[in-house]
Amino acid sequence: MYAIVEIAGHQFKVSKDLKVYVNRLASEEGSKVTFDKVLLLDDNGTITLGAPAIEGASVEAKVLQHLKGDKVIVFKKKRRKGYKKRNGHRQYLTQIVIEGISTSAPKKAAPKKAAAEVVATEEVAVPKVKKAPKAKKEDTKE
Repeated sequence: MYAIVEIAGHQFKVSKDLKVYVNRLASEEGSKVTFDKVLLLDDNGTITLGAPAIEGASVEAKVLQHLKGDKVIVFKKKRRKGYKKRNGHRQYLTQIVIEGISTSAPKKAAPKKAAAEVVATEEVAVPKVKKAPKAKKEDTKE
């Protein structure tokens, strides 16, 4: 069983006991958090899509630690101009572990008709167009 959930503005594919690094959350280390914006749910081949989210579905996680990511160097240069700028950045991250995915009997959508059946069942009335009479060529002999 896995789910695609939106956490802190990003979408993650999560399953039970998976460790995930997400953008910094405002929760204490060791606390439990719940994410309600589940976009897709797969339960052993049964896929449920949300529009945009599945009502009643949630993902429970535990905050393990807060940390900083690897340093990213931003280097800008314009050749032959003497312009160089060097800047660095480290993203603040939170490591979480997924403890469970829960649902409360999501509604299943009715199966969609095949495209051929839809075309065959719908009748479209095409209006008949009258053709204009052809102009006659007149011979002018003088």
